[in-house]
Amino acid sequence: MRSKGFFHVDTEVLVPFFDVDTMNVVWHGHYVKYLEVARCALLDQLGHNYTQMVESGYAWPVIDLQLRYVRGAVFGQRLTVRANLVEWENRLKINYLISDAVTGERLTRACTVQVAVDMQTREMQLVSPKAFTDAVAKVVS
Repeated sequence: MRSKGFFHVDTEVLVPFFDVDTMNVVWHGHYVKYLEVARCALLDQLGHNYTQMVESGYAWPVIDLQLRYVRGAVFGQRLTVRANLVEWENRLKINYLISDAVTGERLTRACTVQVAVDMQTREMQLVSPKAFTDAVAKVVS
């Protein structure tokens, strides 16, 4: 069973015309953009967004991305993108659920994994930086 996580944020996205293909369905690659919008909202709520990550000396590249499409979103559809924080002590793992904002119908499930990389040495960290884990602890505990 997919973990619901320790903390979540819901973000609404309105599918723009430029995200759909000739069949009026969102092109598969644009879902990654919707995940990023939700991930940024989650990090903002945690009080340690990408700006604070860089200021603390770490980049957080995505090292794994998984998507499972159930039903395609269409132009003008209002979507709810839920980002669930699942892991943060050694890596940042977030589960996502994209659903229709009106009906609640599930459209897409996804998961991303990010790791901290020291920006000076370019070395991947085996443990998340203290600045990040402290920020999460303030919200989750």
